[in-house]
Amino acid sequence: MNASFQERLFLGFLALLVWMPLPLGSNRPWAAAILEVWVYLLAMGWLWGFYRLEFELGPVFKKARFILILLFCWLLYAAFQFIPLPYTLISMLSPEAARMHALAQQSGWITLSVDAHASTMAWFKSLAYALVFCLTLLLVDTRKRLEIFAYLIVLSGLLQAFYGAFMTLSGLEYGFFFKKYTYIGHATGTFVNRNHLAGYLEMCLAVGIGLMISNLGGSSAAHTWRQKMRGFLQLLLSSKLRLRLYLAVMVIALVLTHSRMGNSAFFFSMIAAGIIGLILSKHAPRSTVILLASLIVIDTFIVGTWFGVEKVVTRLENTSVVGDAGRIDVTENALKQWKAYLLTGSGGGSFYAVFPRYRTEELSLYFDHAHNDYVEFGTEYGVAGMLLLGSIVLSSFFAAILAQYRRRNPLMRGMAFASAMGIIALMIHSSVDFNLQIPCNAATFMVMLALAWISLHLERGIDYSRN
Repeated sequence: MNASFQERLFLGFLALLVWMPLPLGSNRPWAAAILEVWVYLLAMGWLWGFYRLEFELGPVFKKARFILILLFCWLLYAAFQFIPLPYTLISMLSPEAARMHALAQQSGWITLSVDAHASTMAWFKSLAYALVFCLTLLLVDTRKRLEIFAYLIVLSGLLQAFYGAFMTLSGLEYGFFFKKYTYIGHATGTFVNRNHLAGYLEMCLAVGIGLMISNLGGSSAAHTWRQKMRGFLQLLLSSKLRLRLYLAVMVIALVLTHSRMGNSAFFFSMIAAGIIGLILSKHAPRSTVILLASLIVIDTFIVGTWFGVEKVVTRLENTSVVGDAGRIDVTENALKQWKAYLLTGSGGGSFYAVFPRYRTEELSLYFDHAHNDYVEFGTEYGVAGMLLLGSIVLSSFFAAILAQYRRRNPLMRGMAFASAMGIIALMIHSSVDFNLQIPCNAATFMVMLALAWISLHLERGIDYSRN
């Protein structure tokens, strides 16, 4: 195997992870195009090495064939939406889509999607996300690389957290090389929307907590003052303390976003993943319980007191149907759209074009996304698409849980915890926001899914406790 070439591909993949959140979360056509092309080039580079017999499919990739088949089926299904088909077939699968094409005086061969161009562009994004999943399995093929990969995600989150907190606390309020005109007084990092920074930090924090869990234990008990002092000095100079400080900074930034569901999703997912991990893990040390408790107590009641957690609590207390009427109305009207295109959806990326027909007069604003990922995916891909997407997420979540039960290696258990926590956090947050429509967050979520399969299958044959 050409180790140097593969190493360059790995470094290129790491650079991509840091770049993705910088240009507004890659949520602009030019930024999304850079992300997609970058991923395609990395994938072609790996395929070229595989063709020259310099690379080989790793054991994780081979053992994850079930999820890979599901991803392939998803791509086929998404392509099926914009491939021209006979009018009679479309009228059977999606009568509403056939009616829309008829109103546009289109007959003969038409598409399931009412906006074939938007669905084509959405398919290329889906392909890029699927390739991010595959590249994670193929390039993160050793425990050393997995550790580097995880720390890089944490450092990327730290960069966003520090920048977002600094801009908010200093009053400068700059985003990605331009002065902010929305969410003044709220941390956004280089994202436009504070909720999307919150979604990104939820996943980065999950990986950081997973790393903390992987570093727990392993030290002998101190019996003398000299041993205790030596242990304290070692802690001050250790990577554990630095990582704990990184997590504290990210929690500060998360609180400063004042995102109600972002903060709620983080703490609930940490508690839920912690309970699951403690129940299933046969080798969890008592220090895991102490770590999770300290994260909840210290970050919530000490860090939060200084940096505005009371504002988040106030927003939660003031949450009402009236205050969130616009968001609720969007979801309710979008459900009408989903009902009209129930089985196969209106086509990937078509929400912005179809939704105006179903919104009420009270919604005078323009909405390019529903404030609910489940509803938006349902309207665009229908029940069939939701079943595929749900199978992909749930099977990965199950793999993360299984890894926590089976694996002995602390790093694998830690990354399994990170995957489970990240999945829970985004699934909660997605009920009121559209994080998975933001390219950076969607790609990072695919990394969370991939970590589940890596933690379950990486180097199973030599699974020693601290190897």
